[in-house]
Amino acid sequence: MSSYLSKLIRKNFGRGPQSCQSTVCKKIFTTYIRGFISPMEEVLLEQGHQEQVEKARAVLINHVVDQLKGVVEVSLNCEIVEWYHDWNLPNNSGLIILLLDRELTSEVRPSEQVDMEKLEEEVARISLMAQKVPDQIHIYPVSANIYIVERKRILITIEKALLAKGFEEELIMTKDKLEKKYFHNYGKFDKIFNREVKEIFIDWCFKEDKSLMGFVLKG
Repeated sequence: MSSYLSKLIRKNFGRGPQSCQSTVCKKIFTTYIRGFISPMEEVLLEQGHQEQVEKARAVLINHVVDQLKGVVEVSLNCEIVEWYHDWNLPNNSGLIILLLDRELTSEVRPSEQVDMEKLEEEVARISLMAQKVPDQIHIYPVSANIYIVERKRILITIEKALLAKGFEEELIMTKDKLEKKYFHNYGKFDKIFNREVKEIFIDWCFKEDKSLMGFVLKG
C-alpha cells in the first residue's frame, strides 16, 4: 500500500515522498507521509501563498485517495466508509486515515506510560477553548508512535448555520488554523504521552459532525 501510494503521489504531483509508513489496526488504516512537496508548491510557499497550496493539495489528494481506496478495498477485502487527511507543510509531512467497514487486526494496547483518561480530558479541554466539548471522544492507538482520536458532535450552532449557507471551505480553513493553534500551543500532550509529540493532524467530516485527530510521537 505504501509503495502504491508513493507512485500515485509521484504521478499526480510530479514528485514522490521520501517515505510512506502504512499501518492497519482494527478498522483504521493510516499512512504517515514524510518529505513530500511538489516543485510548484515550493515556489508558491516561497512567495507566501500557503493557503493556495493547501486548497490545491486538498483537491489533488482527494483524487489520490479515490484511487488508493480501490486498491485498499481489493487488497484487504473490505470497504472504505470514511477517509480523512491533513498536512503539515512546514514539516513537509501528512497523515491519511481510512476507516474500514470491518476489523482486520487485533487491538493495539496503549503504552502503560500513557494515561488515556488524562488524554481524553485534555482533548476535551482544548476542544472547548476552540469550540465545544465533543459529545463523545474515542482514542485508538494504531501503533507505538501514532494515536488516533475521534471526536463526535463537535459543531456549534453558528458553524452549522455557515455550512447550511455553503461556507464549508471557509469553515475548514478557519477551523484548521484555529484548532491547530490551540492544540499545539496550549496542549500538555508531551507530559501525557511521556514522549515528545512530533505532529498533530486534524481533519473533519461535517456531514457526520465528527473529527479525527492523529498524534504522531517522536520515536
